[in-house]
Amino acid sequence: MRTIWVVFNLILWTIVCGITGIFLSIFEWRGKIFGAIVHIWSKLILASAGVKYSVHGLDHLDSKQNYIFAGNHESPFDIPLAFAGIKHHVISISKIEYKWIPIFGWAMQAAKHIFIDRHNHAKAIESLKKAALSLKNNPRSILLFPEGTRSTDGKIHKFKKGGLLLAIEAQFPVVPMALCGTSDVAVKGARTLKSASVELRIGKPIETKGMTYDNRDILTDKVYKAVIRLKSEWKKNK
Repeated sequence: MRTIWVVFNLILWTIVCGITGIFLSIFEWRGKIFGAIVHIWSKLILASAGVKYSVHGLDHLDSKQNYIFAGNHESPFDIPLAFAGIKHHVISISKIEYKWIPIFGWAMQAAKHIFIDRHNHAKAIESLKKAALSLKNNPRSILLFPEGTRSTDGKIHKFKKGGLLLAIEAQFPVVPMALCGTSDVAVKGARTLKSASVELRIGKPIETKGMTYDNRDILTDKVYKAVIRLKSEWKKNK
């Protein structure tokens, strides 16, 4: 029953919040209003699933600075946890296939999310360059899961460099973060959801000023190790 209830709320609030955001975006083209709506949407989804969440490390962030938020990915609930816990105006990097999904994709476009064609490397790199220019013209923070896909074994797998190149292109600091306990809510392949307490742990920003394409491996390694440390701290404090 919990799963049915969550799916019902997901569909309901996606439609309600999506249509509201699309309408309001007519009057505010930068997407900030949509950012606030997504923050509310995320809290509603977590509440419908019986998920209590806490956030640690917000004091590391400057409210006037834009960031690339990069974390591990172990559950569909990583997305609402991140959007609920981060107070900045945040958008995501998403698959190009999502762009034209009725209401959902239209809402993402209105919110100024970034779409990448992952099947075409050349187009993906070009999209990241255009995204960096877009961030300079309309500053906003980015949510990124550098593993590329959800982990099925609970381990944090090696990060891919593609998305983090955007941090170098835009010269935005990267904020490592660990999304903890979300796999206890939704295990990949399972049909049922469980209520649980989850946690978002935010680390200190990693500066990218002066970095170039040649520094991509160094940056990726720093972010990866920082996320592992944050997740290890959570496990010790459980």
